[in-house]
Amino acid sequence: MDSKTKTEIEAAAFRGLVEHLQNRTDVQNIDLMNLAGFCRNCLSKWYLASAKEHGLEMDYAQAQQAIYGMTIEEWKDKHQSKATDEQMKAFEETKPLHAKISGHN
Repeated sequence: MDSKTKTEIEAAAFRGLVEHLQNRTDVQNIDLMNLAGFCRNCLSKWYLASAKEHGLEMDYAQAQQAIYGMTIEEWKDKHQSKATDEQMKAFEETKPLHAKISGHN
């Protein structure tokens, strides 16, 4: 597989993941973090880092909007629930396994 095709396939897979997460509004970020070690915010940070590496002007809010499909404020109002004590305990316990994001960890 040539490099261009590989990049196109990876980009399509990423778009599929983002679309899936935008549709799964029932899945909370804290649950993603606790189970997989990354969430929509991690994707937003990776997206932002890549944009900056490519010399694009972008801020974190713009990156979040690209991943969430709306502003973070809209997402929180429509879909985010308060984390339970159990979720927060699991979050702290799984911190060593959370995604590493250049410039953010």
